[in-house]
Amino acid sequence: MTTASPSAAATPTPPLPRLTPESDFFWTSGADAVLRIQQCPETHTWIHPPRPDCGPAGEYVPVPMAVSGRGTVFSFTINRQPFLPSLPPPYVVAIVELDEQEGLQLTTRVVNCEPEEVHIGQRVTVVFEQHGDIYLPFFEPLKGGENR
Repeated sequence: MTTASPSAAATPTPPLPRLTPESDFFWTSGADAVLRIQQCPETHTWIHPPRPDCGPAGEYVPVPMAVSGRGTVFSFTINRQPFLPSLPPPYVVAIVELDEQEGLQLTTRVVNCEPEEVHIGQRVTVVFEQHGDIYLPFFEPLKGGENR
């Protein structure tokens, strides 16, 4: 896993998430280049997006745990419309399913490749884009990565 940070001449800052007690670990965990996802300590089920409780009756507190940062492009779209000045088109918005659990998915962007090269089943790995204390998790093609 690597950390990508914008250059001084980078485009304007994108909209950033609001840090909450349930999600701050997720948005700041890229500081050490490690993606973290909550896991229920009782069921060992991975949970995303972050939430304050887990278990059949919500009786447990999920714990942020390091994950491999590898996954597979489950679905994607190439955005060609200029919605935000900080995101010049084209760019890829994707749903990436993490290796740790079937159905454990993140909505993110695929970066560091041409949009037309992205495909369903493509193996990817996390990279982070830093904005102050916030690290946005994006994914790039896994070098030598096979498809699923």
